[in-house]
Amino acid sequence: METNAFSEIFPLFDFASPETLEWLLTVVEEQDYPKDTVIITEDNWGKAVFFLVSGWIKLRYSSKENQVTLDILGRGDCFGEMAVLDEAPRLTEVIALSDVEIISISAQRFIQMLYKEPQLHHRMLQLTVKRVRQFYRRFLLPQYTAKVRVVKMLIALAENYGQSTERGTEILYLPQRDLADLAGIKPEETVKILESLNHKGWIEIDKSHRTLTLTNLKQLNHLVKQL
Repeated sequence: METNAFSEIFPLFDFASPETLEWLLTVVEEQDYPKDTVIITEDNWGKAVFFLVSGWIKLRYSSKENQVTLDILGRGDCFGEMAVLDEAPRLTEVIALSDVEIISISAQRFIQMLYKEPQLHHRMLQLTVKRVRQFYRRFLLPQYTAKVRVVKMLIALAENYGQSTERGTEILYLPQRDLADLAGIKPEETVKILESLNHKGWIEIDKSHRTLTLTNLKQLNHLVKQL
């Protein structure tokens, strides 16, 4: 991968020097994972930082009684950095929601890179603040109706990871259970809401290609502000 392409996919490295990017691309490892693969178990955090070149993953909390999807990440995002910076145990695992391409850098080299590039310290702090803000917004979701919760999650995924097409902004068609977990509602409610949005023409679902296109972001944003 060329350094320009790397910084284009990962905005975190916008201000990294060309020398740092060139060094980074010589030390990273590339991995491909098919859909439904467990990429990281709860015992394997803290060894490396991972960058999503393509595809979708979910962070899931698992116990003997239950499994809950905590977050969905897509192309251009990273994960594992907090476990490297904070060595506290993690109770989550990472699952591939689609075929994914990932590059990783060892924890030691990641820390070395942060010391080498002060700007990256600042960008990592911004990323951490962004994640905290997102979880804070999720914490406030229960005050909204089920429909608004689902729409808010769809808009967030589209803004963070969506791909522009002629029809609108395309994201992964998530399993209803995962979207329901994010919205804090029951899967059957999620199905009805998606069917309603699809019927109105505000989204388009292509189950064969596992895509969901937000065809009317303006109306969806209006719905969120209205209710």
